Amino acid sequence: MTSETTQRAHRTARRAANSSAVDRAARAGFVARGVIYLLIGAIAIRVAFHPSGGRQADRSGALAEIAEKPFGLFLLWAVGIATAGMALWRLSEAAFGASGPDGGKAGKRLMSAGRAVFYGFVSYSVLAFARGSGGGGSSDEKSKDVTAMALGRPGGRWLVAVAGAVVVGVGAGLVVRAVMRKFRKHLRTAGMGRRTERVVDVLGIAGNLSRGILFGTAGVFAVVAAVRFEPEKAKGMDDTLRSFTETPVGPWLLVVIAVGLLAFGAFSVASARYRET
Repeated sequence: MTSETTQRAHRTARRAANSSAVDRAARAGFVARGVIYLLIGAIAIRVAFHPSGGRQADRSGALAEIAEKPFGLFLLWAVGIATAGMALWRLSEAAFGASGPDGGKAGKRLMSAGRAVFYGFVSYSVLAFARGSGGGGSSDEKSKDVTAMALGRPGGRWLVAVAGAVVVGVGAGLVVRAVMRKFRKHLRTAGMGRRTERVVDVLGIAGNLSRGILFGTAGVFAVVAAVRFEPEKAKGMDDTLRSFTETPVGPWLLVVIAVGLLAFGAFSVASARYRET
């Protein structure tokens, strides 16, 4: 392939990545993510006061909630396909750079690649759930199984500890993102009214703060599992959320975190309209 042909192919691929179809796919993905977090937040509030019953407060529980709704199967396929759109958009960012002055930096593109893989996995699990092949398994079981498998390998303890530390770092990054309102740089705030901007700000701060605490706590449990060599100490989203009820304030800390997850769900839906893609 000649240099000119390669450059032409690259330009064609870039135009495709910047197309309105990819933009719509990304926005559909934000809506899908928002729906999942809204349902997880709602389930978590129920768990706070009825911990022994109800659904798992994680993605599998959210998918089960959707499945029971009218046209539930159609909605599951829609969520799975929309999440695949999010993965496609992140993949285009990894290949050609994200919007913004620093979107083409290697670090940003690497992060986009990681997010593309993550949302690709989420899409696969949702579509597997829709097909009835068990793609929505409990996050707690998966965490324990993966941790046990890793700990059984040479150097597995270090691998689990590093993975847990990375998750703690992600949680800390989300807290910083919330406190410093870094999410605003990705939003078209000029297209918002003053009241809308204030509401989106509150949703972004509360949502990212709640996710940061959730991720950071899950990461700490993974590190503890590695240090003690006990895979059962690792916790998925549901067990991590339930652990907040064991604090001195009882279920109320979980309620606060759950409200934050609801806020993040609403923020994701707002991002479908106002996010720069």
